[in-house]
Amino acid sequence: MRCCLLLAAGVCPEFLEGTMAGIRLFNVHYDWEDCISMGLGAVIVLSSWIGNDVGTQPVAVNATIVGILVLALGGSEFVDLHRWEESLEAACGLWLIASPFIFGYADAGTLRYWHFILGIAVTLLAVLELRQDWRLSDAELAHHSGR
Repeated sequence: MRCCLLLAAGVCPEFLEGTMAGIRLFNVHYDWEDCISMGLGAVIVLSSWIGNDVGTQPVAVNATIVGILVLALGGSEFVDLHRWEESLEAACGLWLIASPFIFGYADAGTLRYWHFILGIAVTLLAVLELRQDWRLSDAELAHHSGR
């Protein structure tokens, strides 16, 4: 009966299966997300030199500190999963987005684009991971941590 109603409504069951698989993809915390976090942290550390725009020493030090934090938080999530890790990672991403305005390089150079894009990527990934882990109990988080 349900299948007939779906077909009558013009909804293809194959479409629903693909949609459900896509929803499952975003509902479970995967190891690759933590690896991407660590990779983003490494790129943030190197961003001043990759963008060929080191800027001032405080800008380079800021990028290095934020990158090391993102790298360490991604590694920490990989080993032992906690909700506070994603929250701190999101804060690092937002700080990286705000950094060009705080340190005064928002109007010149390519480094600002690197930090905007990397900050957005870190923030979006952290929000996705936080959403995935939000409804898990402490026992379920511990189960995910025992990779």
